Amino acid sequence: MTAIIKNTFTRIFIPALAIILFFSCQKSLDGDLVPVNTNQNPDLTTKVNSSVSGFVTDENDAAVMGASVKVGIITTTTDKYGFFEVKNVDVVKTAAVVTVSMNGYFKGIKTYLGESNKSAFFRIKLIPKTNMGTISAGTGGNVTLSNGLIVALPANAVVNATTNAAYTGTVNVAVQWINPTAADLNQTMPGDLRGIATDGSLKTLTTYGMAAVELTGSAGELLQIATGKKATLTFPIPSAIIASAPYSIPLWSFDEAKGLWKEEGQATKTGSNYVGEVSHFSFWNCDVPANYVQFNCTIKDAAGNPISQAAVRLTEISNPYNSRFGFTDSSGYVGGLVPSNAQLKLEVYSNFNCGTVVHTQTFTTGNVSLSLGTITIPPASLAIAVVSGTVTNCSSSPVTNGYIIMLKDNQYFRQPISNTGSFSFTTIMCTSSAAVTFIAED
Repeated sequence: MTAIIKNTFTRIFIPALAIILFFSCQKSLDGDLVPVNTNQNPDLTTKVNSSVSGFVTDENDAAVMGASVKVGIITTTTDKYGFFEVKNVDVVKTAAVVTVSMNGYFKGIKTYLGESNKSAFFRIKLIPKTNMGTISAGTGGNVTLSNGLIVALPANAVVNATTNAAYTGTVNVAVQWINPTAADLNQTMPGDLRGIATDGSLKTLTTYGMAAVELTGSAGELLQIATGKKATLTFPIPSAIIASAPYSIPLWSFDEAKGLWKEEGQATKTGSNYVGEVSHFSFWNCDVPANYVQFNCTIKDAAGNPISQAAVRLTEISNPYNSRFGFTDSSGYVGGLVPSNAQLKLEVYSNFNCGTVVHTQTFTTGNVSLSLGTITIPPASLAIAVVSGTVTNCSSSPVTNGYIIMLKDNQYFRQPISNTGSFSFTTIMCTSSAAVTFIAED
């Protein structure tokens, strides 16, 4: 039921202008940590209790309603705003997995570090599962996209994925290239750019291009590459990163159950492409691995109020396209794994498609996990707005169990209403003023 918002928001925006920011000193992390730079197999059995929420959109940034979202043993569906929330579920501490399924799309999968008493927030943009061409299983062939991605199958190399029986008909190839330099990479890519190397160690990854591939038969049955056969993938390398692209690069497939990439083979730089052989199809990735440290910070306004659902980007200064992405949770907290022994730049935005940065700072990582503590954004920033009001129902009584949906900069945000019908939250804006829509739900 849609409720009635009292007040007309005439005093909700608090403008200011300085980009002066205050933050606490860099310090070591306390509490339970993910082991740093381990050469042993990562612990994928220890679990913690976690909560996670987010928004799911399609390729046009429109809300996806009715998508299935699985976290741990709990499955829920997205509402009309594309929102989902799962509370108090046991997840794998080292790699908690959120999986979104929707007909006509590749799975949207996000991975995060599960932390006790901390929640996670995501924006997940689904990739269309569109057939881009066909190949005869008997003779083989290839499908080439306009962006240069090529899927090539040898003759007699396809089997039914369920029965393992040889398939001889027409192969439908659904394939999409995931641009490693795209502004929405953090929303479209599976996982969180972590992978398990061939020696069993957990690494952070710098991507030079990904692909999502699925093969189906004439009756819609799922197909795979036959044992002992290999297909060839050709990944285009964007011009912005071709100079830093190594001659040989590890290939990684995505393990949907673990939420992590797995090193499987090598690709070779040929002109402006990477070319490599693969023994099965899923998501594939060309990545340079690196050691990591654990990182976190908390974003708040000058009054100490958390700024939730803010976008945080961490970029390696020596490689501007090697970035880590995250969103603050309801407490303003964001954390994850970042490259060790690296100089990084931290930026805070309203969203990753917004050019306004309300906080920038650089810091250097070593071999010890670290926290930047609380970053306080003062009221002098024009990009900060405080929104408050009350909500009543049709009987003019306070709504005691509800929430506010805010549509800002073409993205939905969701904030709770207190048991007295009031709400107050701080949000980051792309400009000093904006047309914003508020919807109250009981």
